[in-house]
Amino acid sequence: MESVYLTPDHELLRAQVARFVQREAEPHAAAWERDGLVPRDVLRRMGDAGLLGLAFEPEYGGAGADALTNLVFAEALSQCSCAGFVITVLVHTDMAGPHLHHAGTPQQKQRWMPGITSGRCITAVAITEPGAGSDVAGLRTHARLEGGAGLEASARLEGGHWVINGSKLFITNGVHADLYFVAARTGSGRHAISIFAVEKGTPGLRVGRQLDKTGWRASDTAELFFEDCRVPASHLLGEQDRGFHAVMKNFQTERIALGAMAVATCTQALALTLDHVKTRQAFGDTLWAKQSVRQKLAMLDAKTRAARQYLYHCAWRVAQGHDIVQDVSLLKALTGELAGEVTHGCQQLHGGMGYMTGTPIERLWRDARVLAIGGGATEVMLDEAAKRY
Repeated sequence: MESVYLTPDHELLRAQVARFVQREAEPHAAAWERDGLVPRDVLRRMGDAGLLGLAFEPEYGGAGADALTNLVFAEALSQCSCAGFVITVLVHTDMAGPHLHHAGTPQQKQRWMPGITSGRCITAVAITEPGAGSDVAGLRTHARLEGGAGLEASARLEGGHWVINGSKLFITNGVHADLYFVAARTGSGRHAISIFAVEKGTPGLRVGRQLDKTGWRASDTAELFFEDCRVPASHLLGEQDRGFHAVMKNFQTERIALGAMAVATCTQALALTLDHVKTRQAFGDTLWAKQSVRQKLAMLDAKTRAARQYLYHCAWRVAQGHDIVQDVSLLKALTGELAGEVTHGCQQLHGGMGYMTGTPIERLWRDARVLAIGGGATEVMLDEAAKRY
């Protein structure tokens, strides 16, 4: 159905990612869920296969791919039954790494991008705080340029430092990342936020406890604390006080990736359930023989197919250079809610077994819940779209 948007090269990429998932991820999904961790050597193997940072510049190990290619990658990766693995990778490629791709200087890219595309330098993006989630402008972590205002024009060249204080919450890859892209307030205006590249081991950066989540259990999620964390001025990404706009720009890539996760969740749940109801005997026949069951699954499938077409249309418009904040906001709201609806409906048809920990449908059901929260809650997304009518 998406063939109008895709080329044979896209399909080759889809097949390559599917093979990697089946060989390197699926056999270990249960163990990763139990351990709360995706081993970092898996990401290094992805990097060796050329699958990390497809959208980044070729000179740093990327492929210079467009938004459609990135979507094919995200959708194929999201067919893995271990969503914790999927989000570990997508945070690195589609949510954190793009900050360096879009705003980094040549020197910054030369320093970090080869490690990012090879999987040797794992990234995280640190925006969310205890009092600021979807409301990015409400964050309270702050950074001051040591030496006063006189340093501002020449700080990058003369060795000044930013001193960061504050905390972050719900940071995916937070425990094991090597490089954090941190949003901090640098001015008095509500949107006066800047982005900093902070390396693990920087004095004053402390990684807190690994958080225990309902879903995405193979993904490490942490608190971060910044206590007079001194960051070289050369680690400022982009313009000072323009980080809010950078976050908003990168949200478009993030939300398309999350839409791909949501649609893939729906397709997996439907496939599992279709197999189940065609063999499950109840009241003298299969569940599939019940008209209500067939019609319920058909309607959920129709909604999933429609959402997938919208997903591809949004990626195509990004590739064409359009501003699609409204569309992507609607897409995120739609697919996040749809993942919950589809997994709930499918789990119901599995009966009691669908509620047993470790069954595929149970894992899809609990992993789906966060898709209406993370990356912009449904209510926030709908309001963002409504503002543009």
